[in-house]
Amino acid sequence: MKIYTKKGDDGKTMLLGGTRLPKHHIRIAAYGEIDELNSFIGLVADLLPSHQQILREIQNNLFVVGSHLATEPDQAEKIQLPALPENAAEILEKEIDRMTAMLPELKHFILPGGHATVSHIHIARTVCRRAERTATALAEISTVNPIFIQYLNRLSDYLFTLSRAAAQELGAEENKWLPKK
Repeated sequence: MKIYTKKGDDGKTMLLGGTRLPKHHIRIAAYGEIDELNSFIGLVADLLPSHQQILREIQNNLFVVGSHLATEPDQAEKIQLPALPENAAEILEKEIDRMTAMLPELKHFILPGGHATVSHIHIARTVCRRAERTATALAEISTVNPIFIQYLNRLSDYLFTLSRAAAQELGAEENKWLPKK
């Protein structure tokens, strides 16, 4: 099978189900940002083996979200796309709580950095926030399952907490934001 089809050379791409849209359409941006996020999550999983199992689960969940965003809502049932596990956000909440219990109390804003792995987690977090913003914009003009937006919101919280846990695991100091007065 060839990787190139030449069908996108006119500036359009095909959704699952056959609908063609311009490559700049917000639906394309939404699932493209999920793909970008998934790539960063993969990088973080490679850099942080101690959290690899949950990060791979997150990657699978992001594929589910992306596949739904890459499909016109009226086509999703016909295609029989996989569902996001009902407890996906709850699993992230439990991980956040587990990691938070081992961290010092948060008393300052944290600047990204301190270690390359921590910085990559922060990049994943900001890409997640962007993907969430785009998904909510898409939801204003089309049907988007609210559980996807909830999952992205919780995922960014998870990634922030993971950045703190990783800093602790790696012996990196958290960069506290201390504004000058």
